[in-house]
Amino acid sequence: MPTSYDTIGIDYSDLRNPDPRIGILIENALGAAKSVLNVGAGAGSYEPANRQVTAVEPSAEMISQRPASAAPVIKGYAEDLPFDDNSFDASMAVLTVHHWSDRAKGLKEMRRVTRGAVVILTYDHAFQNFWLFDYIPELMTVDEGRMPSMAEYAEILGPVEISTVPIAHDCTDGFLCAYWRRPAAYLDPRIRAAISCFWVMGDFSEGLRRLEHDLETGAWAERYSELLKRNECDLGYRLVSTK
Repeated sequence: MPTSYDTIGIDYSDLRNPDPRIGILIENALGAAKSVLNVGAGAGSYEPANRQVTAVEPSAEMISQRPASAAPVIKGYAEDLPFDDNSFDASMAVLTVHHWSDRAKGLKEMRRVTRGAVVILTYDHAFQNFWLFDYIPELMTVDEGRMPSMAEYAEILGPVEISTVPIAHDCTDGFLCAYWRRPAAYLDPRIRAAISCFWVMGDFSEGLRRLEHDLETGAWAERYSELLKRNECDLGYRLVSTK
């Protein structure tokens, strides 16, 4: 992507704390795997503590934010994994595929080095039912060409199971839709700084002004009152795992 995670990643570990409810879904999808490769591993979110994990991450900034307790990390790219065929029981990739320069090649590499399950937390770009798009419609197209369709995962990896990942109203992982019931968060530039799509967009200040106005007047709460009754919501996040 045009802006690297050496820039986006500043303070990333403070704002993108793994949500345990999402973590359980990933753990379950990994099954009984003892050795796990984490591709595009970032600061180490969702790496299972009870398995032998090897991490691959291209950004020095992200690597520097990995805690001392995190898995060993190799600086490298999904498209050219430095491992022999079938080196790991399972592999995982969390909200990273859309940042790869060659998505198909990276997925094929994951399949090549993995004996068992390939597990990917991603976003279904066809899903566009999120209220923030009413204010910043450019968000609906920002990942065009960078996000594989759900059908493409099966074409590249073979048979897969695709399951909905519900996002809790108090999600601790600050990705794009995490603040769906906390709309004022999107007005905070520090929070936006940890959401990669905002870095590749043009000027969206008018949308933020309209959101701020609607929050101050109560128009947002009236328009989206049904959301305030929910504890979790389907916002297009999907867990893709090979069968």
